[in-house]
Amino acid sequence: MVEHIVLLKLKSGITETQLETLSDALLGMADEIPGIESITAGTNNSPEGKSQGYAYGFIVRFTDEAARDAYLPHPFHRQIASEHIRPLVEDVLVFDYSAPTNSQSV
Repeated sequence: MVEHIVLLKLKSGITETQLETLSDALLGMADEIPGIESITAGTNNSPEGKSQGYAYGFIVRFTDEAARDAYLPHPFHRQIASEHIRPLVEDVLVFDYSAPTNSQSV
């Protein structure tokens, strides 16, 4: 399993409606792109003050690295990125890792 973590530093003036539209678009990728197990998304609510301006994030869980690698150039992913992500962001941070199938939450 691969966890694909994306953090977005939003442009000023982004509305709740725009973020809801973004969330809907992101969640829709699970129905269109093979190998996606789940997608979660939301705004930062950490009290630690260490977000460095990244206010929105999402996690895409893939069955394996091959599914992640196929997702990256997938036309639907590219459409979501160009229509719903890039217009809203100043910067993007991506972090992927492979999780063992028998991993447990701590």
